[in-house]
Amino acid sequence: MDAKKLIESGKAVLGIEFGSTRIKAVLMDEMGKVLASGGHGWENRFEGGVWTYSLDDIWTGLQDCYQDLKNDVAKQYDAKITSLGAIGFSAMMHGYMAFDAKGELLVPFRTWRNTITEEASEKLTKEFHYNIPQRWSISHLYQAILNKEEHVKDVTFFTTLAGYVHWKLTGEKVLGVGDASGMFPIDMATGNYDQTMLAKFDELVAGEGFGWKLFDILPKVLNAGEKAGCLTEEGARLLDPIGELQAGIPLCPPEGDAGTGMVATNSVGVRTGNISAGTSVFAMVVLEKDLSRVYPEIDLVTTPDGKLVGMVHCNNCTSEINAWVNLFVDFQKLMGRDADMNEMFTKLYGVAMDGDVDCGGLLSYNYFSGEPVTGFDKGAIVFARNAEAKFTLANVMRTHLYSALATLKVGMDLMIKQEGVKVDEMFGHGGYFKTPGVGQQIAADAIGAPVSVMDTASEGGAWGIGLLASYMITKEDGESLSAFLQNKIFAGQTGSKLMPIPENVAGFEKFMKQYVDGLKMEKEAAALLS
Repeated sequence: MDAKKLIESGKAVLGIEFGSTRIKAVLMDEMGKVLASGGHGWENRFEGGVWTYSLDDIWTGLQDCYQDLKNDVAKQYDAKITSLGAIGFSAMMHGYMAFDAKGELLVPFRTWRNTITEEASEKLTKEFHYNIPQRWSISHLYQAILNKEEHVKDVTFFTTLAGYVHWKLTGEKVLGVGDASGMFPIDMATGNYDQTMLAKFDELVAGEGFGWKLFDILPKVLNAGEKAGCLTEEGARLLDPIGELQAGIPLCPPEGDAGTGMVATNSVGVRTGNISAGTSVFAMVVLEKDLSRVYPEIDLVTTPDGKLVGMVHCNNCTSEINAWVNLFVDFQKLMGRDADMNEMFTKLYGVAMDGDVDCGGLLSYNYFSGEPVTGFDKGAIVFARNAEAKFTLANVMRTHLYSALATLKVGMDLMIKQEGVKVDEMFGHGGYFKTPGVGQQIAADAIGAPVSVMDTASEGGAWGIGLLASYMITKEDGESLSAFLQNKIFAGQTGSKLMPIPENVAGFEKFMKQYVDGLKMEKEAAALLS
């Protein structure tokens, strides 16, 4: 069936992901071939002491993104979308969206970016003997309790952004296990919230007199492939106010961006992983067994089909690189020359590979915001060198590319060097990997494992959640998610794999020693410049 007939017959699959700076929609066939796409740019805002998006931001952004997709379909195929084979929604993980019995939002959405739950995070980690990062939804809820916030007694449901959108479109208060694992710990034996920890939490807050138990206000956990409800009439109008889209379309479990990144890079199997590197950076490795102890630097979450994953999440990655590229753009304009941004990024990334493998003694910290992995609740931008350092353009750019992954390497070294976690292959995606062979090679050298970039890597999480929707409606009896991806979606896919280069690995290690030693300088700068 050609694309036009597929769309008009209602068999195409739709994936939509709410990223930190862009909402993206991807329309595809049941085997993942992209037919059309749409997008909407948005930005979080700092209001009332929290990073947030308003409900109006969410719905106008979603509707504009979907309309942009419809426009692309009309332009390419002279067709309209009236029905779909399946839909999936994904979004930034973690955060806090709490609702009362009437379904009203009790406090503004608190996103993953907030570092305002340190007390709750530390107390829960100690109580559970399990790392509970500040970003996690349960940290936000418990911090609100510790702060004696009035709204907590009225909470009847709290969820993530993806869970909220899915609820409003289907009426179902559910969440995919990957996203749920960033709200509250999952028991790997049951695939549901850990009952022992649930009981401990209820004991912790028993004296507050709340009329709820924690399990009752959490979304129901679903596994990849399970049906998660259908688009209601009200939901259809929320997505498509014009009224062309029909109700009754099945939806897969809503997932977080970490899970959809794993799906989009075919890294849901044991000993595989992925690195998502853009404004923030995180790396995930599917583990063969539990870690031997609790590491504050490592989150334990799951794949969309419930396998244990070690995740290192860092708040800062490419923002400082972008700032330096913009500086060179300004210089080009000063000299009366036009500056093509894509060309500028390509050339500056490329020249970094001519730099010294240890960056010639240059040092950079890219902490636009706090960085919990290295113990910073606030950060500062620092670029440092001594008089003997080799201050060249190549070394400057290589330093910034190293710095973008340095904090990630701190956490990954704990898994690989200290815990002996085996990694057969990592898959890179995000803007950091856009210039061929540069970010990919540096990532391989940083981690000490092969890093591959697939031709489909640019499709990202919206494609990943679309694949999960497709898996739900096309999977054969007993077919695992890993088998579905390996045999049907990625069979025959091309890409590139780069191995670590021993000399580069040694150079990165030398850079890291200086980087770790210099964290006390970064601490002073953060205190002074804030």
